[in-house]
Amino acid sequence: MSYSKKEIYEKLYQIFMKYKKRYKNPPASKQLCCMWSVTNPPDIIEDTPPFRDIEKAFNISIDDDECLEFYDMELGEAAEKINDMIKNKC
Repeated sequence: MSYSKKEIYEKLYQIFMKYKKRYKNPPASKQLCCMWSVTNPPDIIEDTPPFRDIEKAFNISIDDDECLEFYDMELGEAAEKINDMIKNKC
């Protein structure tokens, strides 16, 4: 399936907000790390619900190294990377 950059960003934003809202007083940042607790970050982020949702939404696989990259990215940058991953998959 093909997505526009806007569609990727919007879908990623929905996933982002789903997980960010779980935490009390989340930072105003649009960094993906906000999908996990910022006061008690996880030791391992691979194969966590946020990444499983992203993989499922865009039919992509995110490896361990990519998880770490995504964790430090802002939404726009992550949407670009997902767009590239989708294009390279075809």
